[in-house]
Amino acid sequence: MAVDFRHKARKRFGQNFLVDRQIISAIINAIHPQPADNLVEIGPGLGALTTPLLQILNHLTVIEIDRDIVEQLRRNYPQSKLTVHSIDALQFDFSALGGHQRIVGNLPYNISTPLLFHLSQFSPWILDMHFMLQKEVVERMVAEPSTPDYGRLSVMLQYRFAMEQVFTVPPESFRPVPKVESAIVAMWPLGKDAPATSDEALFSRIVTAAFSQRRKTLRNTLSAYLGNEDFNCLGIDAGQRAENLTVQHYISIADYCWSKSQSNI
Repeated sequence: MAVDFRHKARKRFGQNFLVDRQIISAIINAIHPQPADNLVEIGPGLGALTTPLLQILNHLTVIEIDRDIVEQLRRNYPQSKLTVHSIDALQFDFSALGGHQRIVGNLPYNISTPLLFHLSQFSPWILDMHFMLQKEVVERMVAEPSTPDYGRLSVMLQYRFAMEQVFTVPPESFRPVPKVESAIVAMWPLGKDAPATSDEALFSRIVTAAFSQRRKTLRNTLSAYLGNEDFNCLGIDAGQRAENLTVQHYISIADYCWSKSQSNI
């Protein structure tokens, strides 16, 4: 299917359509799809990735919220090759597509963070993911502790995934041209190697609290969870800031707080 410029990008869907054929080829090479892959594309748009993927795959599943694009996809591709789910990816149950999913897409930048958190819930069903995102977001995802880009997003995603920035994409590769640079990120669920915490909801609350005021020390941001004696027991300097702690530090804090709560029952 040729890219159709008659379709007007809709701001409410965060649409910026990829049109650079060299970049498209580079993304396909990075994904390295195989015919029998259980591959899922989020936001196929005008088919920039869909068409070359279908030239390789036996079957492709796509998730698209724009009903006009859904109709166009269904007209242009046979159901035997392409299954189209007309739904917001934030509401989609990815576990319904079975295991060993390879998920790809040029994600809408306005919902990229909540969508990444949504997808993280389905990591047991996922083999890998390759996404186009705002470069700034990718840099935060892969950031290491004690760097300016390291934050809540880094910790929460690194808890479940190994990640790598693959390459950057200039704004001119899209129509309409966005005001930001983009980047391709590759993500692999940690699986059996994933660190585990006793209470993931508590872990999430602690990470959120720690980064709620980046300039303040842990003594202040985590005062609802830890006192000076608790920091001493954990071997963590309460004078540090949230960005100085590793994912494992946050797991240790969450497990410590969970253990204390259980002993008080």
